[in-house]
Amino acid sequence: MSLQIALVGLPNVGKSTLFNALTKSNAAAAENFPFCTIDPNVGIVALEDERLNKIADTAGSKKIIPETIEFVDVAGLVKGASAGEGLGNQFLSHIRQCDAVALVLRFFEDGNITHVSGTIDPASDREVIETELILADLQTVEKMVEKAIRNAKSGEKDAVSRASALKKLQKILSEGKRASEAELTEDEEILFKEIQFLTSKPFLYVANVSENEIGDFDENAAKLTLGLSDSDELIAISAKIESELSGLSDEEAQEFLIDMGLETSGLQKLAHAAHQILGLSRYFTAGEQEARAWTIPKDATAPQAAGVIHTDFEKGFIRADVAGWRDFIENKGWHGCREKGLARSEGKDYVMKDGEVCLFKFNV
Repeated sequence: MSLQIALVGLPNVGKSTLFNALTKSNAAAAENFPFCTIDPNVGIVALEDERLNKIADTAGSKKIIPETIEFVDVAGLVKGASAGEGLGNQFLSHIRQCDAVALVLRFFEDGNITHVSGTIDPASDREVIETELILADLQTVEKMVEKAIRNAKSGEKDAVSRASALKKLQKILSEGKRASEAELTEDEEILFKEIQFLTSKPFLYVANVSENEIGDFDENAAKLTLGLSDSDELIAISAKIESELSGLSDEEAQEFLIDMGLETSGLQKLAHAAHQILGLSRYFTAGEQEARAWTIPKDATAPQAAGVIHTDFEKGFIRADVAGWRDFIENKGWHGCREKGLARSEGKDYVMKDGEVCLFKFNV
């Protein structure tokens, strides 16, 4: 299943333009008026990884299957959305299915593109978006908390944990804080998975800047402007540049990036940031038929990694042959790695490392 990232922002911040560029499509309406996105647009993007390409060449793979990210372009939010303003909170549900939330904030100036509040103020935009998501979560909690408290009087363990969690969440959200800031016990954490609170998801921030400012973007100054901490993920992207890149070949795109003084595209930066905040890693499999990238949690064991391919692989796991991707390439695949002792046989307790090439052995 693809990693899902919700693109959230106020109207006319370049969110749909960015979506179209990232997905190389025109699926999202990108007009100069609020609410041009009505239904959420969904696009699946293949992530480039030079390691996978080289591994495929080494293994003589006929097909390359990269990791994918699914972007969900959510309708523009406005102040009061949680209470039904603008398009209302009917579209907030589209965020619940996503793994992370990317807040697209407008930094660029353009007199031809209106701003819903009449002025360019990314800090205010961030406050509006986060407040609406917090208020939507608070509404959800308040609909559930009284019943949960009544049920807790039975003394049943799950009911007590549920009521306790909801009361903690109600307090945190009422203070204008995100649900992720609530200090919950292990039993109470189960509620997060059940309800999928909007503000329990990891947030990352996308600064949509002009093409003239992208090369000199000051991340630290922008974080101060937005009131972010050093640990928050902030990615500067020019939706206009990404739009131009989407129409170029790989070679042309690389030349264009070099000319702009950029090392990589906005898509790759966004993907890297998403991996960071979600604590994800990547490993590879390679054979004659295909070479493929697989996404796993950073602390996944070898059986868990095998289970991403198929649940039967995890259940019947015996051993895993593992080689570093560089060793695999430099020694021309499994045969060379085994000859030099660079292919290891790992058991059930082995914790996978990013970029490893694996061959699983299992009982059917």
